[in-house]
Amino acid sequence: MTHGAASRLAEAPSAEAVPEEQRAGNLGVRLAKTPAEADAGFALRFRVFYEEMGARAEPAAAATRRDIDAFDAVADHLLVLDHDLGDGPEAVVGTYRLIRRDAAERAGGFYSAGEYDISPLLSYPGRVLELGRSCVHEAYRTRGTLQLLWHGIAAYVFQHRIDLMFGCASLPGTDLDALAPALAYLHHNHLAPPELRPRALPQRHVPMDRLDPARVDLRAALAELPPLLKGYLRLGGFVGEGAVLDTQFNTTDVCVVVKTDLVTAKYYRHYERKLGGLGPGG
Repeated sequence: MTHGAASRLAEAPSAEAVPEEQRAGNLGVRLAKTPAEADAGFALRFRVFYEEMGARAEPAAAATRRDIDAFDAVADHLLVLDHDLGDGPEAVVGTYRLIRRDAAERAGGFYSAGEYDISPLLSYPGRVLELGRSCVHEAYRTRGTLQLLWHGIAAYVFQHRIDLMFGCASLPGTDLDALAPALAYLHHNHLAPPELRPRALPQRHVPMDRLDPARVDLRAALAELPPLLKGYLRLGGFVGEGAVLDTQFNTTDVCVVVKTDLVTAKYYRHYERKLGGLGPGG
């Protein structure tokens, strides 16, 4: 999909489907309201993934300087904005892609299905949400910005009564020896229960249990995990079986699963009031 695809994005959701903007000082988090705002997120993704993290750009991405694919046209795009810079595309400093089940059906499936067998998640009886393509401008990579992103996700989860969240989370690089402690820590301490366990596709499967549990320094391994992945774990998240090397993006991916009834109580109380008493399964 090319740069022009931003102008062909689906119409913005109706007002009642959009959580209100969450604010923390000059920063705010909300869904993209216009194709131009979504496009600013695609441009940010290109700068972070390709120019900073060493992803390998295909010709279309290199020409447009945008990271965009077929899933973006059906997704909702959560944005962090610095209102000191403005109130529109010029203010975008962070983004996160959100895809609900009905949107994924329009795109032919979920992005994660290209790396994992997610049939246990598709069989889940509740409403599911795929999260992905998360990035933040380097000047804004603070705990406060990450917390604001989580507030935005929580608002979306409760607005749409989401029961289960999942997505591919990335560890930097593809050096499996260097990543062995982190992968082994995740496998031995946070493996999803069988009924919710995605499995890396056979042709892409990389074992995560690369070290004996007794040889893993838990504190050091946890410290190596990206902040976003640690955030999933704090919410009671699990990981699927097997990792996947993404050579285009220069990452090693794991599939994360989070049941939203494990989201922190403070989020629940806040958004329960906003929605008149309905929980995520309401």
